[in-house]
Amino acid sequence: MATVLIVEDEAAIADLIELQVKLAGHSAHVLYSGDTIMDAIQNKRPDIIILDVMLPGRDGFSIMQEIKPLGIPVIFLTAKVAIDDRVTGLKLGADDYIVKPFAAVELIARIETVLRRCMKDTVVFRLGDVEVRQDEHIVLFNGDKVELTVKEFELLCVLIDNKNLALTRDKLLELVWGYDFMGETRTVDVHIQKLRKKLGFEEYIKTIFKHGYRLEVPR
Repeated sequence: MATVLIVEDEAAIADLIELQVKLAGHSAHVLYSGDTIMDAIQNKRPDIIILDVMLPGRDGFSIMQEIKPLGIPVIFLTAKVAIDDRVTGLKLGADDYIVKPFAAVELIARIETVLRRCMKDTVVFRLGDVEVRQDEHIVLFNGDKVELTVKEFELLCVLIDNKNLALTRDKLLELVWGYDFMGETRTVDVHIQKLRKKLGFEEYIKTIFKHGYRLEVPR
């Protein structure tokens, strides 16, 4: 799942894109102007940005000049049909360019294509001050590498893969330690506490009373 930042001043179009992005299994955040885009990126770095060219205040082309050094893929979205506008967007570093009106299925296909090309095979999850590179088995907290045991890392990945879902202690034991594990569910509690402490996840890993745990990720 990727985090998609949608910057579009027409509410109906922004809502449509947000809906389609979520139906495709991604998370989405919407801004209706470009004035706060850099603050939004700093607060929660997206995996891709859908950026309208014609925005109140600053236009998408000027914003793109600030985004480009960050290495975040961008798809321009605009009603303009002139070839020179498309060329300008691509020269500024955009990864793709879609002209309104567009089919929702086309937009999602373009997003998936850009994500595959830019993210390659690396699976990156970000939450708060934590970045998890699952394929590389690397966890960063405030930019510093965190040493996790094998089981702590596997438990973290299970929580990430099932984010916003409540998992019982028995299910977590099964997914991380295997069917034949002879220990107690207290093992899960101990590892959860260690993850909370090492990653500062006290507010994100929720305890579900008499049930288990849930990694709560803002939608």
